[in-house]
Amino acid sequence: MHRSIRPDEPGQRPSGAGLALMLGLACLLSFNTVAAATGTGSLTGAATEGDARFQSASTETRRVALWVSHSKNNHGLPYVIVDKVNAKVFVFDARGRLQGGDAALLGMARGDGSMDGIGKLKMSAIRPQDRTTPAGRFKASLDHDAHGSEILVIDYDASISLHAVVKGTPAERRAERLQSPTPDDNRISYGCINVPAKFYKTIIHPVFKQTFGIVYILPETRAASEFFGFDNDDAQ
Repeated sequence: MHRSIRPDEPGQRPSGAGLALMLGLACLLSFNTVAAATGTGSLTGAATEGDARFQSASTETRRVALWVSHSKNNHGLPYVIVDKVNAKVFVFDARGRLQGGDAALLGMARGDGSMDGIGKLKMSAIRPQDRTTPAGRFKASLDHDAHGSEILVIDYDASISLHAVVKGTPAERRAERLQSPTPDDNRISYGCINVPAKFYKTIIHPVFKQTFGIVYILPETRAASEFFGFDNDDAQ
């Protein structure tokens, strides 16, 4: 079963997700062409840096946000930055303006890759050490799981998505973990990114409802500049 196609529950698969992503790539290319022609793109980053909601962001998150803004790596699309180390998610519109940030739950295992073929495994077959949230730059789009719940599909093959927090088992205390003051207890999922339901409804859905976007998941085993291939001078 796929992790990205269900909110960490077995047996859920987004109807037509593969087709949606294929069509989305064509739409993405078209959107990028329009963005380049009209000059639509990121701001200088000053607006984001001056936003009080961004003051809690880590140094690595700030560097990636400024790099994306300066380089226009988002290609005129809205984007999300996921900081695994600090269990935070920040959402930006197509021009690089911060729309909001909140806490997140992440894969229980630390690491920046996904085990080969993990998207084809049943959840019961995924070992705890393989329940990672992979780092990378992903093209993402909204879809629905088999129960009709909306999710932001990040990596279909590795079964990774961002969605509103699910109840889980009582022992997991997912809602409580999101509200805790530190990121120490935010590693609990099979790899998907769980965010507060209100944050998903008021931030994620409006930003992505009519377009595709980019999700940057920061690495936790090395520097973001090394992983994404940018010079720190471009992020200052």
